[in-house]
Amino acid sequence: MKHIKISAGIAHFDYSKLGENMKEAMDAGADIVHADAADMVELPINLQLMGGPQIIEGFRKVTDKPIECHFYTSECDKIFIDRIAEVGCNMLILPAERFIGATLAYRIEWCKRLGMKIGLTIGCYTPLCFLDEAIYDIDRLHIVTHGTSNTDGKDNWYWRDSVLDLVHRARKMIDEKNPKCELAVDGGIRNDNVEPLIECNPDVVILSTAIFRNEKGITYAVKEFREILDQLSEKYHLQ
Repeated sequence: MKHIKISAGIAHFDYSKLGENMKEAMDAGADIVHADAADMVELPINLQLMGGPQIIEGFRKVTDKPIECHFYTSECDKIFIDRIAEVGCNMLILPAERFIGATLAYRIEWCKRLGMKIGLTIGCYTPLCFLDEAIYDIDRLHIVTHGTSNTDGKDNWYWRDSVLDLVHRARKMIDEKNPKCELAVDGGIRNDNVEPLIECNPDVVILSTAIFRNEKGITYAVKEFREILDQLSEKYHLQ
């Protein structure tokens, strides 16, 4: 049975209990810390996403599990990459529509020199073809699943209609061109809607609201989702 990783994201996080809440999630069985970071340009509605070096350094003090920095940005310089590597980040995830050509090649090379993995995000309405060339050299194909038409403007983001087809095609691309690359799904994922995504065979599921705003608490939420993922992995015979 396949172990689908849980990556605990900070998009809907209580920053007053930064280390405490993330430590609880990791201790309860989450596999990865997911630090969302924004440059205040790409996400004008979500200015609260601030998962840069200072936040990553704080998380590193409470866990030895992998930390990934999911960067919503129009630029990413060498200094930023150096800083997150220095404080213990294990993977940098960049938007595929913003980083192509030589710009991306240099950042892939620099991350690898620093011992850090590199991922690319397929964001809202970005076509999968943006990864046709880079897929051979990345460690994560990261699909942001939500759209903009069905949301309450707060925590409840829903998938856009193309998502399941996109994830199916991404799985096929990875299997054919770079089987070592992880496939991750991220956005609006809850207990009651995750099954169709798991049937598509992802390797990582990013959860934020489902963990950190569960009325029964963080530990309960992680353990409950772990059980759901294991059951679905067995149901669909994932390996």
